[in-house]
Amino acid sequence: MMSRSGSKLLGNSMLAVLGPRLFSSVATRTVSGESAATGILTGYNYKLGIVAVRNRSTLVLGEKEQEEKQQAKETAGDGNNDEEKRIVSYWGVEAPKVTKEDGTEWRWSCFRPWETYRADLSIDLKKHHAPATFLDKMAFWTVKSLRWPTDLFFQRRYGCRAMMLETVAAVPGMVGGLLLHCKSLRKFEHSGGWIKALLEEAENERMHLMTFMEVAKPRWYERALVFTVQGVFFNAYFLGYLISPKFAHRMVGYLEEEAIHSYTEFLKELDKGNIENVPAPAIAIDYWRLPQNSTLRDVVMVVRADEAHHRDVNHFASDIHYQGRELRESPAPIGYH
Repeated sequence: MMSRSGSKLLGNSMLAVLGPRLFSSVATRTVSGESAATGILTGYNYKLGIVAVRNRSTLVLGEKEQEEKQQAKETAGDGNNDEEKRIVSYWGVEAPKVTKEDGTEWRWSCFRPWETYRADLSIDLKKHHAPATFLDKMAFWTVKSLRWPTDLFFQRRYGCRAMMLETVAAVPGMVGGLLLHCKSLRKFEHSGGWIKALLEEAENERMHLMTFMEVAKPRWYERALVFTVQGVFFNAYFLGYLISPKFAHRMVGYLEEEAIHSYTEFLKELDKGNIENVPAPAIAIDYWRLPQNSTLRDVVMVVRADEAHHRDVNHFASDIHYQGRELRESPAPIGYH
């Protein structure tokens, strides 16, 4: 049987061997004296010293590696930010700082100061193209048929009505500009400026929508209705323009006449006090260069004037086609507001 002293020596030696692995934070001591006195444990002194050194160095290296990794992460983070800045500025397309005429910073990124204007309120709002041909009558009654469900759905809620109207009114200019653009590419010919004129119209109608979004907040079912109406109208107008541009422009002319009527009713409700005449949104003040104390009524006035200009442009475009000519043969009314 093993003596008590022998078992004690063996226990000490095992603790010396296993200690560094079980208790990594404890410094390891080599076994001296007792282990050296026994022939069995003579070689362990050297080995235990190596194990202790290795474990201590592993601890130190582990801490250093963690610190280096943390520093690497911080450095990498700073490097990524710098890299992102370099990527953004690498191509040299950073937006310049834009200011107003008074030197204050321009707040809008969707349009610039040189794209703003003062609406011509003197335009004749009562002009009307009497339908004469079959296509004219077809365009006229198509628009009239679309007005009935609109009246039924929105009734006297003219803010929401205007918002819905603009989601539709912004489509024809974009479709017409797109198709004229493709035609210009196919035939290797200029458009006479009509591509730009129609895209200007689409952008102007979209700005109407952005303005009324600040006044009337759409409900979820109205947003769903926009998806449906826009999808149907876009495809229908696209096909209509491909088949007969003169019909398409005539229909938009009548659509703008209905828009003038809707905004006139909007103004009547404002004057009666049935709709609160709230301050004009900031985007409207900057876009139409309105006075700072402008109200919703002033916004409706300038929007109605825009619709009257779009009415004239589209009836004019339809007349050009009716005369058997191409749009490019007549200079486009670019900037006609």
